[in-house]
Amino acid sequence: MNTLMLASELTKRVVVTLAGEAVAQIRDTVFDAPAGRITGFTLSGRGLLAGPLKESLPFSGVHAIGPSAVMIPGEAVLNRRGTVLGTGKADRGQVLGVPVLTDQGTEVGTVLDVVIEAGDSGQVVGFEISANENLDPHKRKVFVPRGETLAVSGRALVVPARARHFVAEDLPSFSAQVAAFRAHTAQPNTGSLAAEEGGPA
Repeated sequence: MNTLMLASELTKRVVVTLAGEAVAQIRDTVFDAPAGRITGFTLSGRGLLAGPLKESLPFSGVHAIGPSAVMIPGEAVLNRRGTVLGTGKADRGQVLGVPVLTDQGTEVGTVLDVVIEAGDSGQVVGFEISANENLDPHKRKVFVPRGETLAVSGRALVVPARARHFVAEDLPSFSAQVAAFRAHTAQPNTGSLAAEEGGPA
């Protein structure tokens, strides 16, 4: 699995060409909610007074995501802002703060951030949430994996009930939990829905 990072970590990260020219900085991360992947980034100019740019960066144009910059082959990969935003899919801003429900209807917390793979897939693998007592009696911030499909509306984000058993308290350990969740999901479901929710089998 590729390195995991929070979508918020990319905000204000410099966009640099392979020739070493800094051309913009990341303004926001945009993703296709049903597909569960990054579609690209809106951009702003560099400096305190720089505003939003008319160009956007499709994820397909990203060469690499490093710890301090997003690398692109050259400015030719930048496209009209509408190329990234024009699909009408949910973006990061529409998901933050919404309640998280299991597919059995139990509210387990509120979305704080989106966890993505930093490699060439741009996949959304889970969410950082502020957990309530239904998920964590201590009501801490935890990471929870997403299902194969990402159900999200303007009012709630829905994750599989079984995802509750694969939460992590920090991003480094979340990578192993995502792998375990994927392996579990690939197996035939032998438990009942009640058992997944913590009730009697």
